[in-house]
Amino acid sequence: MIKSEALIYLVNSMTKPEKKAFRITTESSEGANYLKLYELICNTKDLTVEGLRTAFTSQFEEASFNTSVTHLYKVLLNTMLDLRKDQDSYYSLFDKILKARILFEKSLSQECFDTLEKVKRNAVNYENYHALLISSRLELEYLLALNFPGIDENSLLHKQFKVNETLRVIQKIHQQSSLYELLKHRLLHKGNARSEKQKTELNDLVVSEMSIVSSSNINNYEINKLHQLFQANYLISVGDYKSAFRSFNELNILQEANKHLWSNPPIYYVLTIEGILDSLRSLRDYDGMENFVQRLKNLDTPFLSFNTNVLCLIFLYELFPSLDRGDFAACERLMKSYGTTLFKKIQLLSLQRNAELHLYIALIHFGLRDFKKAKKSLSKIIFTSRDYSALPLFRTIRLVNLMVLYELRDTEFIKYESRSIKRDINAAGKEYKIEKKILNFVNKPNLPISAIKRKRLWESIQGEFKIINQDVYEQQTLRLFDFSTWIESKIRKIPLGDILASRGEKEKGKVGATAID
Repeated sequence: MIKSEALIYLVNSMTKPEKKAFRITTESSEGANYLKLYELICNTKDLTVEGLRTAFTSQFEEASFNTSVTHLYKVLLNTMLDLRKDQDSYYSLFDKILKARILFEKSLSQECFDTLEKVKRNAVNYENYHALLISSRLELEYLLALNFPGIDENSLLHKQFKVNETLRVIQKIHQQSSLYELLKHRLLHKGNARSEKQKTELNDLVVSEMSIVSSSNINNYEINKLHQLFQANYLISVGDYKSAFRSFNELNILQEANKHLWSNPPIYYVLTIEGILDSLRSLRDYDGMENFVQRLKNLDTPFLSFNTNVLCLIFLYELFPSLDRGDFAACERLMKSYGTTLFKKIQLLSLQRNAELHLYIALIHFGLRDFKKAKKSLSKIIFTSRDYSALPLFRTIRLVNLMVLYELRDTEFIKYESRSIKRDINAAGKEYKIEKKILNFVNKPNLPISAIKRKRLWESIQGEFKIINQDVYEQQTLRLFDFSTWIESKIRKIPLGDILASRGEKEKGKVGATAID
């Protein structure tokens, strides 16, 4: 991303406190070229880099565009950094470490040691072991430089022992983090386990994680959090939603009891709530979801991009109960209610969240039989960026697109897309049975005209779909959208919403509600 493009994004993502702080910081620079550039970005919607350059150079001919961009970018980052020092313990601790260095350079050694002592005390309280390590090592370096004034050997050994203890904790956290990162990378780029073989391929991570936990005698929030995150995400990936829910719930209890240790913004807390909601949706416990959706609504952070992603998550989990039951009219009403708060800020969403949002918007339009709008929504993911193709969700998006093409009777493009999807499936090495069913169905558009023949056709394949729906690996795709309901609706000539409604009631009866304290 070039500097001017990054600048546009940075300005558009600023929060009200950041804008206020920027105005206060730049009061004495009124009329400066970089401030004119700032106002231009704020006052122009859907601004491109070339559009910004043209507008700026035409209005301020003597000003240098590149110089103004560089200076504004620098001032904005400094303003945001100053603001973070008062909002976030992480920024505050490292700010104090830098001040301690300055104090020592100015020969104010006692003030330096007092500052480092405060940093160490607060770092322990916030379990920020990197800040603790740096401040502890600085203290030892400065004591050495001053020839250890008033420090006996036992005191020196004790300080060195504390550094070793800190290093041991950091190493454990790093090991646990590495395994969780590897697991998430595999799930994001290879998708959830689709077979026993793929489940076995995750065993190396599971065994390593268990060995770290069993060998660790450190009772640490970060280590416990990462352990629960690993376990819960692994269980989700293999389709064990009840166990995943229990693990996510334990993690939620741990985090609720340690709010002072949350990162800012609270990314891991949101991941936990999302995991709980995902498990509850898979278990059809929509009533249980309400409590956790409300917890997301109660979050209040100064980070615009983070807030937008959380808002999207809230929208999706408010949408799923109606969508899974086939109530597309309710889905449309909900979508319209988020028009100004969410859909005008889509550019702030992460790649994964943006893909999810457009998939479910397309499904709403599909259920309402507005197939052109459904196609338009999917096209924004399929044809806009190659980055989306790396997401496991992309395969589901392309399957939904096949359904749309079938409804639009675009047989030529169906054949082209089917061949492309088959190539991707072969490259991945495994396909879902439901994927094969969809591909076969859309490429045989001529269904029997007779109602009796249609009934016989459905009865002949109904058993296969029951087996697919009970397959724990097939549920990885079906929990995003039950494609078998669409095939049933086409064969039986029953509205998709009615099929989803009746299927939802049956599934709810089987699973039962999951109690949440």
